[in-house]
Amino acid sequence: DGKEKGLEFQDCTRLPLISESTTCRIAQEQCCAAVLEDNSCTNGINMAKDQGTCDTLLSGSTCETKTAKVCCECCLLGRAAEERGLSCEFSLSVSYQCGLVSRACCVDKTPENSTQVRSLVMLQPPVARIGPGNCAQRCEGVACVCFRGYKLKPDGKNCDDINECLLGSHHCQPGERCINTLGSFRCQRVVSCGTGYELTDSNSCKDIDECETGTHNCPQDFACQNIPGSFRCRPKVQCRAGFIQDALGSCIDINECLSASGPCPPGQVCFNTVGSYTCQRNSLSCGRGYHLNEEGTRCVDIDECALPDNACAGHGCVNVLGSYRCECKSGFTFNSISRVCEDINECRHYPGRLCAHKCENVLGSYKCSCTTGFKLASDGRNCDDLNECESNPCSQECANVYGSYQCYCRRGYQLSDVDGITCEDIDECALPTGGHICSYRCHNTPGSFHCTCPAKGYTLALNGRSCQDVDECVTGTHTCSETESCFNVQGGLRCLSFECPPNYRRSGETRARVDRSDTIRCIKSCQPNDISCVLDPVHSISHTVISLPTFREFTKPEEIVFLRSVPPSHHPHMDSPEIIYDILEGNVQNSFDIIKRSEHGMVVGVVRQVKPLVGPVSSVLKLAMNYVTNGVVSHRNIINVHIYVSEFWF
Repeated sequence: DGKEKGLEFQDCTRLPLISESTTCRIAQEQCCAAVLEDNSCTNGINMAKDQGTCDTLLSGSTCETKTAKVCCECCLLGRAAEERGLSCEFSLSVSYQCGLVSRACCVDKTPENSTQVRSLVMLQPPVARIGPGNCAQRCEGVACVCFRGYKLKPDGKNCDDINECLLGSHHCQPGERCINTLGSFRCQRVVSCGTGYELTDSNSCKDIDECETGTHNCPQDFACQNIPGSFRCRPKVQCRAGFIQDALGSCIDINECLSASGPCPPGQVCFNTVGSYTCQRNSLSCGRGYHLNEEGTRCVDIDECALPDNACAGHGCVNVLGSYRCECKSGFTFNSISRVCEDINECRHYPGRLCAHKCENVLGSYKCSCTTGFKLASDGRNCDDLNECESNPCSQECANVYGSYQCYCRRGYQLSDVDGITCEDIDECALPTGGHICSYRCHNTPGSFHCTCPAKGYTLALNGRSCQDVDECVTGTHTCSETESCFNVQGGLRCLSFECPPNYRRSGETRARVDRSDTIRCIKSCQPNDISCVLDPVHSISHTVISLPTFREFTKPEEIVFLRSVPPSHHPHMDSPEIIYDILEGNVQNSFDIIKRSEHGMVVGVVRQVKPLVGPVSSVLKLAMNYVTNGVVSHRNIINVHIYVSEFWF
């Protein structure tokens, strides 16, 4: 638990206790402190190898800074010994940890990965030659001892390697695998290497060069420099001697007088100047903003405004005794600490008070802009609604709204779902109800539609959608002769001539409309003494003409002909006859049937169409209406229904 808290950089002296045991508390705190100490030591070693100096750690007062400083300086000792060709096993009265760090930096100046750096304090000491008493590693007094990472064998002379991985005494982090080595161990990453590294095929972590791969975010004026695990953005413009560049690319004066060695010879005092320094005898000390005159007799004011570094960077500069001040231009303010003119971010200082919509800060000022659908007003701050309709963005009608616009279409058009500005023709004939717009045929036109009827026999109704049959028999446009009768059918006419057979005469001199048809009836008229004629049960023969459409949707039987008849007179003592209806001939595809129905005490025969017929079809449906008394047909009427099915449907 202490190790985990240390990895999270928590305060090791204020850890929540996981046990009331004093021993457990001490172990928890020390394990946490060991992790922090290792991390601090690693930071110091990295600073020594990257920068070659430990100056930035001089002013620190925390324990972490002190540990980092010790490891940084001890690493510099090892590197100095290596550069001078000295042995890495130099004997100095330094701490055990300092000796390990210095030897590691002497042997290898650049660690292969972060795991090796964290393990520096666990490095295997160099194998010693057999000393007094024939000890395998080291002799202290009269006893043999082993280096760290080894344990003494029972013979008291030789040493065995300690397997830290089996004992659990290693410091490998979660996600790392412990591998035992002679006298020590190493931690090898199992899966991920962390930010800035990639796992190679050899299961090692390789630094990612963000500068080469282009994954850095350095600004245009900065150059990318790769470092292990990350990258740095260094300004392309380098500062001249006497200055150091900060992270933002600004040149900051180096106070050479604060360096560890000091630039001035003994007996002289160093005085920092902008970009340089001066050395003066101890006889006279000048404060900041002053320097000795050429004779070295007195302190004179430094005119910072006359120096070549342009202290106020283009702003007004006023020299005062021992210092200077900048008179900043409009839009800038003077920072008394950094002593430079800084841009005022008016948009941040006065939010919502300068611009109506959007405010953008610029150097020394600001500028306003508007959101889409608006334009900047003449005052440069407010936003006026932009009338987009003036540029005719819509294909038909445009309506300006506040901050935008809306396109509309004329009747018969609809707005496109793709761009929202183009009007597309509505195909009324293709709409779900398009099949019912016109009774016969629909023709789409740009923005509208029109209906048509068959070329002959029909005319378009006043509503412009329905088709009406032309009754040629009424309008007199038929071509029937005087001996023929004109019968109107849907879409045309029929010229028919009906003659009554022998022993029959026509009933009446004109045609009679019965139910839905034109009917001609022939009644039996026997000659005197014609017994066979009298005994013939057929009393009448009728001819009826009916016109039917081709049904578009046929869901139930359609009643087309009704047969009504009054039974013939009979003897009062005889039973009432039974009427039986029958289809004798002409039932095309069994498309018709006949049923009986009682209406107001009268038996009615109803002829129905039970199947659809696709025209043109013409047929004669021969029906029989039989009066049966005591099982014998006493009377019969024959009805010939001339059926004409139109080839069109509506």
